[in-house]
Amino acid sequence: MDADEHSDAPSNAIARHFQNLTVKVIQDGVGPITGSVPYAEARLSKAMSAAGDPIIDSDGTPLREHASEAAIERVIDRLIKESVAAASTNGFVTGLGGFVAMPVTLPANIAGSLVINARLVGSIAYLRGYDISDPHFQTFIVLTTAGGTLAGSLQGVGVKVGAKLTAQMIRTIPIAVIRKINQRVGFMLLAKYGTQRSAITLAKGIPIAGGLVGAGMDAALTALVGRTAKANFPASI
Repeated sequence: MDADEHSDAPSNAIARHFQNLTVKVIQDGVGPITGSVPYAEARLSKAMSAAGDPIIDSDGTPLREHASEAAIERVIDRLIKESVAAASTNGFVTGLGGFVAMPVTLPANIAGSLVINARLVGSIAYLRGYDISDPHFQTFIVLTTAGGTLAGSLQGVGVKVGAKLTAQMIRTIPIAVIRKINQRVGFMLLAKYGTQRSAITLAKGIPIAGGLVGAGMDAALTALVGRTAKANFPASI
């Protein structure tokens, strides 16, 4: 992305708004769509019950803390399949009042794809044991929603990384580096969910015509995001 795009105030504002909305979906959900933690816990409970696994509900401890690694991995794979199916369904975001209260109008498929993918990535990170309220992990959850990789993004801002990142390594990344990545993430979201042409249209405050991305492409992007999330947030933390 060139300097002119970054210096464009309307585009910057919209990119930040995309980023903030993504975090909102992960943490709190939007409209009838729950956030990543309750979504993951509900699916984990259902999967454990179906498998006959014991469900321990002592002092409000999350099921994630009691579930076996195998159970968690089964749920993650199920979440990806479910999200891919949702991404290919028209009208998924009908009624997402909080989400569509934006400075621009988005077609349902773009808004829905972002909601589905953000919740999915947050859920995978949560189930793998990551604190999705931690600013470091939150940055990489949003990055993953945009289809980016941790290693590639860190290298892009001058950080040398080993063969495999761990949660401990991510936590040691200086906050200044996290800020640099955050500056890019909003535009990455626009590139994936709005495209460069859409960013220009959005900056002018003109509603985008529907159908920029077909349901098949939405589903393919969600599948890619799911695979990237599994790679970006390894189980051994």
